[in-house]
Amino acid sequence: MGWVDGIKIIKLTKTRSFMGLIIKSNIRKTVKELDKTQEITSVADEVEQALERKTEEILRDAIKRAKANGRRTLQARDL
Repeated sequence: MGWVDGIKIIKLTKTRSFMGLIIKSNIRKTVKELDKTQEITSVADEVEQALERKTEEILRDAIKRAKANGRRTLQARDL
């Protein structure tokens, strides 16, 4: 698909571009681990998409911060 601020964006569907970092089965597994009372029984598809967008936003901001600080290495403090 292309590059955005040094991040390769891959096209998975005709309508959306995703980086492929977020995997729905991992979301479900994590929700089960975090929800001690087991009240949440499923995860909607839109959660995966929203989490993917939020992750992209966080990484873009972190890349800008690292560049502004003259670094080529993305570090945890950039997040």
